[in-house]
Amino acid sequence: MLICDHLKPPDRYNEIVEGYLRETGFYYVFQIGVIQCQSAMINALIERWRPETHTFHFPVGECAVTLEDVAMILGLPTNGLPVTGPTMSCFEAMEAECLHQFGVAPRKADCRGSFIKLTWFRGLKDRIVLTDDIHIQMYVKCHIMSAFMVSSAPSSSSPGPTIS
Repeated sequence: MLICDHLKPPDRYNEIVEGYLRETGFYYVFQIGVIQCQSAMINALIERWRPETHTFHFPVGECAVTLEDVAMILGLPTNGLPVTGPTMSCFEAMEAECLHQFGVAPRKADCRGSFIKLTWFRGLKDRIVLTDDIHIQMYVKCHIMSAFMVSSAPSSSSPGPTIS
């Protein structure tokens, strides 16, 4: 069953941090806005998707969607090195990384498995006072994490599509 889950608009941010968002390369991500779902087109593509080859099969041939295609469609620059890091599966490792990045760590109640809840990042971002570079950088990191969490998680309140 196909359900299109409309992405929510990104969280608003303080204009003071715009230059920092540009420096990180994520500024353009926050300019995308809400993506509208076109159910008929999505249904047609799903019918042609072959998970074993990660391609769409059309009467004229196969088509694979690359990261470059997505970048061009969304108008996102893809210059520079990829952002990668280790996956932290234990609370203590996440706690240590948050202390290093934000100067504060989530409680176990703020986590679910190896994930930190979105409410923790939003709460931290709301409490940060933008008085110096260190606090501005912490705010930007919280904002970026919040954006990724919102865009990668389906909305439980949305009556619309998920692919199952």
